[in-house]
Amino acid sequence: MFLKDLLANNHPLFTANLQLLERATGGAGIDTRLIADITHKAHAAMRTLGLDPADTTTNELYQALNSAVQSGRAEPALTDTEFVLLNLGEGPVSFNLRDVVENAHHELHYAERMAAHAQRHLRAEIIRRYAENDRTHDELVHQLAKEMGLKPDSDDGHPDTNRPPAGKAPTILAVGDIFTDAFIKLREDQARIDTDPDGSKRLSMPFGNKPPYDRVDIVQAVGPSPNAAVACARLGLQVSLMAWLGDDAPAQDSLNYLHDEHIDTALVTKQKDTKSNYYFALRYGADRTILVKNEEYDYTWKAPATAPDWLYLSLISESSWQLHVDLLAYLAEHPQTKLVFQPGTFHFQWGAEKLAGIYKRTRLLVLNREEAAQVTGQNTESVAALAQALHALGPEIVVITDGADGSYASYGDKLLTIPNYPDPAPPFDRTGAGDAFASTIVAALALGESIETALTWAPINSMSVVQKLGAQAGLLHRDEIEKYLHDAPADYHTEELKA
Repeated sequence: MFLKDLLANNHPLFTANLQLLERATGGAGIDTRLIADITHKAHAAMRTLGLDPADTTTNELYQALNSAVQSGRAEPALTDTEFVLLNLGEGPVSFNLRDVVENAHHELHYAERMAAHAQRHLRAEIIRRYAENDRTHDELVHQLAKEMGLKPDSDDGHPDTNRPPAGKAPTILAVGDIFTDAFIKLREDQARIDTDPDGSKRLSMPFGNKPPYDRVDIVQAVGPSPNAAVACARLGLQVSLMAWLGDDAPAQDSLNYLHDEHIDTALVTKQKDTKSNYYFALRYGADRTILVKNEEYDYTWKAPATAPDWLYLSLISESSWQLHVDLLAYLAEHPQTKLVFQPGTFHFQWGAEKLAGIYKRTRLLVLNREEAAQVTGQNTESVAALAQALHALGPEIVVITDGADGSYASYGDKLLTIPNYPDPAPPFDRTGAGDAFASTIVAALALGESIETALTWAPINSMSVVQKLGAQAGLLHRDEIEKYLHDAPADYHTEELKA
């Protein structure tokens, strides 16, 4: 009854199927140990908050958790309580940090309290513990779990049910081109922005003389996939990168930087007698024009030593088609690896028909509203219609960004939206904002968070990135994102859009 009460699970088969799972383990007492773990973790957290587990009411516990958020003591006390709830006689109270932060942030009364994150994690924890037992079979565990209400439809799109075992960081392999960026800050008295008759913007500078500039900053190891690699590493994932460099000084500088960011570069190719990609970004205010030159590389797929949990595919050269073919073949041999697709320039040029295999295999697709229209051939009027057209290509989860109007996530029969996180100051440099958004969605899902939570994380990292120069300087760690969430305005939350 303990677990049933915490989950508010009234399914008639809950108790019977839990007994069947215990019998399948040979009476290992997994349920008993889980209950003991929950109780131990809850009591330890309560003592950290100054509460006596033997003399605390439900309301006192709930108010203490809310107060801990306000005083900044919640995170230290709730470091290992993802699946922890406690029922002191008036219903379960969640110790999951996300639930606690949201309860406090929205000042919810006890009767309105949130416990969904903890309950979802607890369902996943029950399944994981039985599935990992040497005497059980995954198929049986998942079948019984579904029958007893441990895999409800409401969990669709929430990767908590597939999160890695405790203590094991999720793994992700980012695949794509890598560049060095030289940011040249133009003086606004030496350059201007003109508007052509068709409405397009043009950067103008004096021709034939030597206009002075403010400064130049060199940023190594950038590009959508390297940006995603750094973002995911800072958020706690175990990251490797497959990319292509020359054998010059910028290549070594990039590798040194990636090592410092704890990214495995074993799959990075240094091609002999070749230059590394080097871009020049001409900065005017917060915007920029980028001068690009892509070198020619031998884009050969290298199978990683261990199949990653996630694979992130983004911007890559038009000469990489065979790599896409080999990547799909690899994914066919490793169905457990989830593909994330953030299309780049040549992916859009190739079109959805040529990339049908990639779209069909994609777990998560991230693009902006105009790109979604380009891929589907539809107009931009309806986000819901764009999302459905993208789902028809194969992706399970579709995320569409929409500039100043926020972002959307579509999965199952849900369409969520969230506004942008407010900028603390005018944007300094918008380079990499989209990459930060996409990779943060992925990192949150890989870490076992819901799509709703992922959608609250991503705009925060984008906001932070545009406050600094380059695509990576502003990328945040998880505790920093949680702090911004705690301080978010009241209207910063996801909202479900109805058809």
